[in-house]
Amino acid sequence: MAFTKTSKLLATVAFTSAIGSAAMAQEVEVLHWWTAGGEAAALNVLKEDLASKNVGWQDMPVAGGGGEAASTTLKARVAAGNPPTAAQMLGMQLREWANEGALGDLSSVAEENNWAEVVPAAVQEFAVNDGKWVGAPVNIHRPNWLWINAEIFEAQGLTPPTTWEEFNAAADKLQEAGITPLAHGGQPWQDATVFDDVVLGIGGPDFYRKAIIEADMDALGSDTMVQVFDQMRKLSGYVDENFSGRDWNLATAMLLNGEAGMQLMGDWAKGEIIRADMVPGEDILCVAAPGTEGSYLFNTDFFGAFDVSEESKPAQMELAASIMSKEFQEAFNLVKGSIPARTDVAPDNFDACGQKAMEDIVEAADNNALLGSMAHGHGQTSSVQRAMFDVVTEHFNSDMSSQDAVEELQIAVESAML
Repeated sequence: MAFTKTSKLLATVAFTSAIGSAAMAQEVEVLHWWTAGGEAAALNVLKEDLASKNVGWQDMPVAGGGGEAASTTLKARVAAGNPPTAAQMLGMQLREWANEGALGDLSSVAEENNWAEVVPAAVQEFAVNDGKWVGAPVNIHRPNWLWINAEIFEAQGLTPPTTWEEFNAAADKLQEAGITPLAHGGQPWQDATVFDDVVLGIGGPDFYRKAIIEADMDALGSDTMVQVFDQMRKLSGYVDENFSGRDWNLATAMLLNGEAGMQLMGDWAKGEIIRADMVPGEDILCVAAPGTEGSYLFNTDFFGAFDVSEESKPAQMELAASIMSKEFQEAFNLVKGSIPARTDVAPDNFDACGQKAMEDIVEAADNNALLGSMAHGHGQTSSVQRAMFDVVTEHFNSDMSSQDAVEELQIAVESAML
């Protein structure tokens, strides 16, 4: 069914494109960093949907998977008084732009289409500012996945670990068999992704909220945080010697081709799995990162709506409506690997990992365990996030003790909050 819908959408686009861009009654200019692979394919779904509504798309891609280059470009555009119609943002970025008064108001289209009833409250905390909707959520990613090469685990007689102790035992056995236990790329955001998982897995959701989201100094300096860095030190011994600077998708390739047994990475890894003609949930198993079952770290891509001229607002509203339609949310997230930002999209066409995510997010939201990911722009301000990145990466790449790392983390975060 999903592929049929997407095929119909593509056919519509082909017809619309043949008419020519001159026929487009309206146009949106969109700044984004989805420039390669599955991400670019996912964005094309949005372009195609708008084309079917006779809305043109002026593309403003800025390469860079974490969005830092795009953020720099966006700041320059806004400073020059020439913001785009919309820009891709993570949650904290959206909040910061809204607090500066730079964003417009999507409330009319949001109210007309009942967004408040279908978007999880934790996501709305970023999308709604001072009572008005300032951005449209595209998806919900889950960074706290553990991906497992099923063939390797079966051959080694291993079962998916549910605790960090079980993870370490499995990793030790893989290492003894000459298999890299953990596929990892040594980049700060990847180190922080693993750190998020360990904080949540060892401390639980209340500790994660206290230490990461609230940046409570007692929590940051606690014995629990020492245990977190102890586990990070263990993990640093399970990666291969060439991990430094490796892109995440190359680490995923190690998992897929049997060089590594496990990877801690978000569900965007599914795009690589599918392109390798492997089945998520079968060839590559998906389980919550050790100790995090029942909790759900999330990051959402929003398109923030800038305060544009009156003549540009109808196209901006059309863009927002298109993003939030059930049809687009399904088609987009089937390609992207994430799940819809709407809770009322049927799970039938999603793979086993997507269906598990859709079940797990409901449970986590009910238990107050749906938490914004620090590593992916939803747990802390950009300045505090950078401070945490610096300490985590320094520890991972050195012989710094856990106690020293905890002290450095407190100092760095406190300084960043001044």
